[in-house]
Amino acid sequence: MYRGYKMNENQQIYRLGEKKRKGILILTLITLVTIVTIALSNAPPEQTVYVNTDGSGDFNCDGTDDHVEINKALAYVTENPEYTTVHLKGPNTYVISDSIFIGSDTILEGDSTAVIKLEDKADWPLEKPLITQIDSSENHNITIRGFEIDGNHDGNKEKSRGKGYHNLIHFLNCKNIQVYDMYMHDNHGDGLKVVKGSNIQFYNNTVYKLGHDALYIIYSSNIEAWNNRITCRTNSGLRVYNGNHVKFYNNVINSEGEGGAGIEIQKAGASTAMNDIEIYNNLIYETNTAGIWITGYGSEYSKDSAKDVYIHNNKFYKTGINAGADWSGGIVLNGFYDTLIENNIFDSCYGAAIAHKEVDEEFSAPGSNYTTIARNNIIINTQSSPTAGEGYAFYNKLQNTHSFILENNCLSNNLGGDYMYASSTSDVQADPALIEQIGKNGSSVQNLPCADAINAGPQETPPEIEHGMGQEEGSYIERAISKMVGFVKNTFLGFASGESEEENLKIISLSVASDNRLKEEAPNTTYRETEYIDVGERPGGGIYRDVMLFELKQLDETDSIEKATLSLFWYYPEEARPEDIVLEVYRPEKWCEEHVTWEEREIETPWQNPGGDWYDRNDVLQGSMPYATITIKGSTLPDNRYYELDVTELVKEYVSGEYENTGFLIKARSESSNYIAFYSSEWQNKAQRPKLTIEYVNE
Repeated sequence: MYRGYKMNENQQIYRLGEKKRKGILILTLITLVTIVTIALSNAPPEQTVYVNTDGSGDFNCDGTDDHVEINKALAYVTENPEYTTVHLKGPNTYVISDSIFIGSDTILEGDSTAVIKLEDKADWPLEKPLITQIDSSENHNITIRGFEIDGNHDGNKEKSRGKGYHNLIHFLNCKNIQVYDMYMHDNHGDGLKVVKGSNIQFYNNTVYKLGHDALYIIYSSNIEAWNNRITCRTNSGLRVYNGNHVKFYNNVINSEGEGGAGIEIQKAGASTAMNDIEIYNNLIYETNTAGIWITGYGSEYSKDSAKDVYIHNNKFYKTGINAGADWSGGIVLNGFYDTLIENNIFDSCYGAAIAHKEVDEEFSAPGSNYTTIARNNIIINTQSSPTAGEGYAFYNKLQNTHSFILENNCLSNNLGGDYMYASSTSDVQADPALIEQIGKNGSSVQNLPCADAINAGPQETPPEIEHGMGQEEGSYIERAISKMVGFVKNTFLGFASGESEEENLKIISLSVASDNRLKEEAPNTTYRETEYIDVGERPGGGIYRDVMLFELKQLDETDSIEKATLSLFWYYPEEARPEDIVLEVYRPEKWCEEHVTWEEREIETPWQNPGGDWYDRNDVLQGSMPYATITIKGSTLPDNRYYELDVTELVKEYVSGEYENTGFLIKARSESSNYIAFYSSEWQNKAQRPKLTIEYVNE
């Protein structure tokens, strides 16, 4: 300190001289080391408790009554709030003869080689589950993940399936439940059953041959199930009974000659509203009965309490293979108002693709005037079922109380005909000979062809017509059907297996090599490590664009590109926007990921046009004919899924060597009050990062 003048730290060190400066630095280092040491000594202990069988765990099992040690570990976590997790080490099989009890704010996890298995001849009573809550009071924030549960069906054959024996996981009055990355199989009851719960997430699970539903939700709300692979043996894959605010998406569901529907939506009586249910992007194939069964019945209920089920962008293949089941079909429904079914593919379903039916008198819907809107669907090859009808595309067996509104569906080769007690003036017929011819060729397995094959709605125009390419509507639909038929006939099951029956057709999914944001309000800043990319205009925040690059070196110039799809996972904003956004993809000038900004494409090399120089599909600089486009309505909210852009033409140009691969420039057509953001290559969840899926043939 010098006469009232306080020097800053740098001035002080300079004046003290070299010797004193070294002393201060040494003292500072000692102080820092002391602080860190004290902090570490006061840090909380490790938050995970380990269970093993070799003596190295915090709790150790011996293969008999292993629930005892596991419950001790879980109780320890419950009693010591600094701990959060019980981890089951593998490769071990933990044999249990009583339930496992988990409390609030607890994670039960394990290695993928760790197995919880029910003992032989357990002789448990009804509704006694393998894993459940620690007491009857409300529990919350429970996570179960990563290991295997073996219900030991064959070791307990004296029990009946579907009666409530040996449910794998069961919660009552619980909220914030996550079950994921599990392998659950071979029991007599449900996989995850939740009664009177909320905020339930069930994802990335493999579920095989359970004795009831894989997921059974009763009187609960806010339910999501996605990315599950389910093979049914009894009842359904995913089921909701008197629940609401439901999303089922990106699941693959089938059966092996047993079970019920792939997905079941069930309302009984008037007590609970079911008016917010969405089912999309699922593959449902070879189910025993309906692919999706929707039923409302019982006492009278208001129109608002059972309505607005939204089913879109699903694939149904050979659903309803049980010829003796009256509820065979693609989608069988009754008792719900204003159901919307659009942009789905139905191939070779039994009985009917979409039907109004009552399975029996028990499931009689109260009231009347139920309406189902079916539009922009592709329905082909519907097959005969002796009891369920004669192979119709649409079958209204409840014409006194239910009706269809049918718009712009593509129909062909349905054995019994297209309609029974239904009609349409805008559906389109395809030539059966064309289907037979195109059916020999494999096609896309990643995208839903009918989204491109048919008008998005009766008021909208196909892209070719919109851009002035002179295509007639009829020829447009005919070409689109040609494009998709090989997919529905030859590669439906390829979606599940990752393979195609077309031997030469290969599919690769590429990760981003680099992606950068271009921000108008920060024109000289490089954004290459943020967890999102963004597009459009943000009031007060300017305009946002993006550049993105995928390496294509593994593809040869001689490879024939059949399909290339850019997939972006939309997550923000969570509220509606004043304007729709039309995303567009162009071919940018070469850019450098380490230096690209709104103003410059490389260091000291400015764009000719701030915000990026691009070429359109006609090779026009700053042209307005994008290689790919998609519209997202301003009223639409993020829905936990990818949005896809068909970039086949541009990828073909890169792979053939016509142009150097400079990636994609992504922008909004009209940049005004329509800002949205997608996850980037830096996002922590790999399953939600941008990806480029390419289908090609070696020639």
